[in-house]
Formats: sequence, structure tokens, C-alpha cells
Amino acid sequence: MGYHPDVHHRQSNRLRDYDYAAGGAYFITICTHERALLFGAVTDETLRLNEAGEMVRDEWLHTAIMRPRVALDAFVVMPNHFHAVLLLHDVGAHCVRPEDSPRTDNPDARSARLRRQRDSLGSIISGFKSAVTRGINVLHDSSGIPVWQRNYYEHVIRNDADLQRLRDYIAGNPVRWDEDEYR
Repeated sequence: MGYHPDVHHRQSNRLRDYDYAAGGAYFITICTHERALLFGAVTDETLRLNEAGEMVRDEWLHTAIMRPRVALDAFVVMPNHFHAVLLLHDVGAHCVRPEDSPRTDNPDARSARLRRQRDSLGSIISGFKSAVTRGINVLHDSSGIPVWQRNYYEHVIRNDADLQRLRDYIAGNPVRWDEDEYR
């Protein structure tokens, strides 16, 4: 099925004018392609990851090693989705932010400004999703098979109460698995 603007109404859930490379806390949810049960199972309210689920977990832990600005908080790999809280430390003096780049009417320079920043939330999630997809495709001896849905959900965490609520939500996710409408 091709793209039909009357049918496909994909809108961004990103905050307008928010700098997703800024330091702060973020809650993310990433779902598998077509909500496929790829990462394991929940039985008796206990999560049991399979090899693909362990790959997701290990790649997430590797994220903080590869990106010094990232600190990981609560997370859970579910059979068909992934929830996490991550903290981005403030940008250091060595990082160039888009507002610091020179303005120009040169289309190539303008295009470079629009590219995803290296340590923005979008870049971090994109790198994570790509690495997991490559690994799972190698595991299943397949090529180009989608693992994730096209986008992800994010929420900017604004205070300690919000952070604690999301930590509790993540921790309780396996217990609520029977209530998941997409399982």
C-alpha cells in the first residue's frame, strides 16, 4: 500500500521548539514492528527475555558506554516494546549546537544544520534501534527485516514526581502484561 495523505496522518509528538540535545531526563517507548512478540515472554508476571531480548538489553547498556553524555535510569525490555528513562548531561564546550553554527543561504550548509545532532535524543535512539536491528537480523540470518516501528514515543521529564511515577510504571510493566491490548 502506497502513501495516501487522506489515510496516513502521521504527526510528530515532539515538542515544538524544544532542543532534544539539551541536558535533561527523557522517558522513551519504542515498539516492535507490527507489535510482534520478538523479545521474550511474560509468564506468571515474570519477564523472560529470549536471545533477541537480551540483545536489546545489552545494546541499551552499551549506549551509556558509547555516549558519555548519557546516563541510564530505569528500563524494561518487554516482548513487543521497550521503555526507558535516560538522562542527558548538559552539552560541554566541545559540542557545537545548531544555534552556534553560521547562518547562510547556501543549500548545502542549510542541509547540514538540519541533520540530527550527534548526541540528541533522536540520534541516540536511532543508533540504538539500528544496532539492535542489525544484531537481530544477524541472529535470524535475515537481511533488512524491520524490528522496530518507524518512530518512538518520548516524554520530557519535568520534575522528581514525574520521574518517580515513570520509574514505577517501568518497574510494574511485566505485572500489567495481561492488560496490554497489543500482546
